[in-house]
Amino acid sequence: MADTTQMLKGILDGCLLAIIHEGEIYGYELAAKLESYGFQAFSEGTIYPLLLRMQRENLVTATLRKSTAGPKRKYYTLTEKGQQELDEFIQRWEQLSASVNNVLNQGGNRK
Repeated sequence: MADTTQMLKGILDGCLLAIIHEGEIYGYELAAKLESYGFQAFSEGTIYPLLLRMQRENLVTATLRKSTAGPKRKYYTLTEKGQQELDEFIQRWEQLSASVNNVLNQGGNRK
C-alpha cells in the first residue's frame, strides 16, 4: 500500500494554500508550520518546487524582502485565483473525507 508521503502528495497543495491564506509567509516558515501541524515528511526541498508551480499558475505571488538574519527571503501571499483554488480544495476535501469516513466506519466493523 502507498506510504503516507504518496497519500499526502495530492493534499499538500491545499494545505500550503491554507497556510498562506493565514498571512504572508516564507518557505522555511511554511515548512515549520507544516511540522507544527504534524506533517513530518516534508522539507523545504519538497515545498519550493510546489511554490514555484503555484507562482506560475498565479495562485500565489512572491516578494523578495531583506532579512535581519541572512539573505533576502521570498514571502508568499495568496492571489484571488489562489483563494478560489483554496475554497474549491476545502469543498473537495470535505466531500472526500466524509466519504472515506463513511467507508471506514461502515456498520461498526472497524477493528
